Amino acid sequence: MPSSKSSRQATSSAARNPAAKQPQNRLPKGPPSHEIRIIGGQWRRTRLKVIDKPGLRPTPDRVRETLFNWLGQDLSGWRCVDAFAGTGVLGLEAASRGAAHVLMVEQDAVLVRDLQDNAMRLKASMVSVQRGDAVTTLARLPAGSVDLVFIDPPFDGPWFEPALKAAAKAVPAGGWIYLEAPAKWTAEALSDLGLQCERHLKAGAVHAHLLQRTA
Repeated sequence: MPSSKSSRQATSSAARNPAAKQPQNRLPKGPPSHEIRIIGGQWRRTRLKVIDKPGLRPTPDRVRETLFNWLGQDLSGWRCVDAFAGTGVLGLEAASRGAAHVLMVEQDAVLVRDLQDNAMRLKASMVSVQRGDAVTTLARLPAGSVDLVFIDPPFDGPWFEPALKAAAKAVPAGGWIYLEAPAKWTAEALSDLGLQCERHLKAGAVHAHLLQRTA
């Protein structure tokens, strides 16, 4: 049990420093952020800040490196769509490697603002950012009008099949679709959509597919 003297000292100290009795509430400094790195092309090694949001999964460096090895490092003249853009790193990698046009589609207004800021910082005149629904945007594209579609939606949503259906119409025969999913898609399921898997990679919980339209 503390003595009366020590109690008086504690009371006196608290009186002199009333803030000591209250928790220190710091003002928020905005959403936390991290950096992504472009790994190839004209903007190689460029780092861009992106905010941290639940469900936002930038494609890891190793997976992106493998993907663009599959595609070939030079995408000069390609028309691309980053359908669930998020951080935009897939679309920016394509633009960095010479793509003639990259359409980034994103629903979240905060992410759209960041995509626009990053495109402006890079002076990426070939990049267009559009706020909207990815599946609807893909479905409205003229048939065979793009060479490559990136599909990396939130894993807990219903977008995989409708996005693949729309993308399969947007690319010509021989065109490419990159898909990230929580499980590997079977040859039978892809065949029903007129697609076949040319390459597949499992990295942690992510299955990366490079798909080609067959007809």
